[in-house]
Amino acid sequence: MGLFDNTSKFESSVKQIPYSQEAVYRNISDLRNLEKVRDRIPEDKVKDFSFDADTISINVPPVGELKLRVVEREEPKCVKFETAQSPVPFNVWVQMLPVDEQSSKIKVTVKAELNPFIKGMVSGPLQDGVEKIADALAQIEYV
Repeated sequence: MGLFDNTSKFESSVKQIPYSQEAVYRNISDLRNLEKVRDRIPEDKVKDFSFDADTISINVPPVGELKLRVVEREEPKCVKFETAQSPVPFNVWVQMLPVDEQSSKIKVTVKAELNPFIKGMVSGPLQDGVEKIADALAQIEYV
């Protein structure tokens, strides 16, 4: 850490979800469950959306091809992803905390290595994207 540390962190606000922590974790830790939300993904914003249990691949104009893979599962509280293909390498954490038996909270965090020039250009869109991911995760039915 120091003067040349270019790690940038973007965090969503905490979202309340009316499902148990275990149900949320079970769904997020297996990316095949994205099938439930395929119809909610705006085709004008995301193209070539595909996934399996451990990876997700999307094409986001004008960014290009993004591929993320699950690199760590900490049941029932966190799923960590990292880029397998991206113009900018980054990690994503989805954290789940219990509120009670029937509800939980979720937060999305992105850490990326960004030089100061790039950071100035992408900070706003990245923060907005992290918030949209958290909003989308908060609206899924975790059954």
